[in-house]
Amino acid sequence: MGKLKQILVVDDDQDIRELLAQYFTKNSFDVITAEDGIEMDSQLSVHQPDLIILDIMLPGDDGFTLCQRIRQTSNVPIIMLTANSDEMDRVLGLEIGADDYIAKPFSPRELLARIKALLRRTQFANQDSVAEEANTKRRYYCFANWKLDTQQQVLLDKNKKVFPLTGADFQLLMLFINSDDKPISRDQICQSLHGRDAFANERGIDVHLSRLRNYLGDDAKSPNIIKTVRGKGYLFIAPTKSED
Repeated sequence: MGKLKQILVVDDDQDIRELLAQYFTKNSFDVITAEDGIEMDSQLSVHQPDLIILDIMLPGDDGFTLCQRIRQTSNVPIIMLTANSDEMDRVLGLEIGADDYIAKPFSPRELLARIKALLRRTQFANQDSVAEEANTKRRYYCFANWKLDTQQQVLLDKNKKVFPLTGADFQLLMLFINSDDKPISRDQICQSLHGRDAFANERGIDVHLSRLRNYLGDDAKSPNIIKTVRGKGYLFIAPTKSED
């Protein structure tokens, strides 16, 4: 049997931590928990979880702050828990680097399904990256003063400063780079990032696109990298070259 996937649950509600730990363990996951940012940092100093469940409402640093901190050094998949039905909480979570979100109250079964789907997409994205690298023997893609490292899943600017990408950001950027100068539809983006059960009109797609554009310094009104094509989707217009 292979090594179990490890999940870090960060929530100040002890009942939720114990419930999820028990449920995920029964479903063949290794589970570690933390009640706040301090304990989360302690766990991350000795563990490298495959996925993090991160509550927004926490004592001390909230989930948004912790998500931003994680994204400075890691592209580990993050699912945020929110007790607020307001769309802004969900949008903000996606904007700062979360890969998915689920509103409280939730069923552990639904959360487990989201975890498995996200891990599956992450695994497939990594496999596609490795397979593509093996076939093309290229590690880097250069465009618009950026260099994408497909092994490390990071961007380097012209000064060689490193910018880690989330799994979703990397997946979306690779989707554009491999588009062969053809527009990518919202349905294609939705399928790539969220799986078959997602809807192409969901706000999350706009958030992912906006975040990637902001990350690349690309103005949607006068784009140099990603252009909106009315009725067709989005076109990657930056000249791209690959390197070993």
